[in-house]
Amino acid sequence: MKCGLLGEKLGHSYSPQIHAMLGSYTYELYERKPEEIEAFLKNGDWDGINVTVPYKKAVLPYLDQLSPIAQKLGAVNTIVRRNGKLIGHNTDYFGFQILLKTLPFPIDPEKALILGSGGASNTAAAVLKDMGAKVIVISRSGENNYSNLQLHQDAHLIVNTTPVGMYPNTGLSPLPNLMNRQNFPCLRGVVDVIYNPARTQLLLDAEKNDHIACTNGLLMLVAQAKEAAEWFTGGKISNDVIEPILRKLERQMHNIVLIGMPGCGKTTVGNLLAEKMKLKFVDTDVQIEQLAGKTIPQIFSQDGEEIFRNLETKVLAHLGKQSGLIIATGGGCVTQERNYDLLHQNGDIYWIHRDLANLSTEDRPLSQKANLKEMYRVREPMYNRFKDWNIMNNGSPEDAARQIIHIWENER
Repeated sequence: MKCGLLGEKLGHSYSPQIHAMLGSYTYELYERKPEEIEAFLKNGDWDGINVTVPYKKAVLPYLDQLSPIAQKLGAVNTIVRRNGKLIGHNTDYFGFQILLKTLPFPIDPEKALILGSGGASNTAAAVLKDMGAKVIVISRSGENNYSNLQLHQDAHLIVNTTPVGMYPNTGLSPLPNLMNRQNFPCLRGVVDVIYNPARTQLLLDAEKNDHIACTNGLLMLVAQAKEAAEWFTGGKISNDVIEPILRKLERQMHNIVLIGMPGCGKTTVGNLLAEKMKLKFVDTDVQIEQLAGKTIPQIFSQDGEEIFRNLETKVLAHLGKQSGLIIATGGGCVTQERNYDLLHQNGDIYWIHRDLANLSTEDRPLSQKANLKEMYRVREPMYNRFKDWNIMNNGSPEDAARQIIHIWENER
């Protein structure tokens, strides 16, 4: 069986990897221009295809039949060839429904705001309405827009269906400086259908408030693929396959970020992790030196700490949006609050602890000048603020690496 994904500009797609875990059919990427769509649908050598933007509506005139949900939404993301006929389905509905069911509160009968008015918005609105929610679509113009959000402070759920904040344009939010309890005192959950980065700026902002459940769109991607695979093969696939596929993708897409005092062993542990996990290791100090064209001690002596911190943030902004890296940071990166979002958008952050007496100070300008005990006193709450996990490194670096791998594989 020959299947695949149809789109105009596909770039990197996780769909082939997901479908390889769902069935034994082949799965290819089909990039086609708008004028090529009719011929591809009528004469293409395929049995089933997924359809992504901008063709979810454009393919409709060439289909012989639509499923009830596809008819309801007026868009398809899955087409199968059966007895010479092209049948369109929409599995995004199922995917979003599965995603909403993971939220720790009931959808019915609360108000849900949907940001955006495109195809993903239509799907989200249909699912939410069918689950009993009062749906308000926020667009750039019209009755409900971004200038009168104060009318919807009673919203319990916000769903972003816009591309704002998606890689590579990370750090942007459709609700800049608005995602807080003052503006949304009743808010209980935020869903962003974007899954790269893992935490968009919208989600990062929401996480800074207590008791707001946050989730991205990766589960939706996997769940809709599961239902598409059922249409491809004609067989039933258990929902139990969704979770392990999701976790495998999350481990692949996330970064492991190491923070801690200078000389605590971040570089040594990071290199061990890269070797054991077959991932790329990056030392931010090395990246800073390459960017500046001089050593860290030279930057501090010639330019000062402020210049160094600005270079550090620039490097973290570049690395933080990437995926599948082991990142060893400088000991003082936590002194800049702006670095938290950069590291956390795609990263799980591990605080490497080592007794002060065992810290190395060689080639570390601030460690050589400062009282390490006082430096630790100042930075300890900052490390606590940044970290997801604590790792003790008073034994061997191998032990610290094993702790991280265990968490990565079993607890995160």
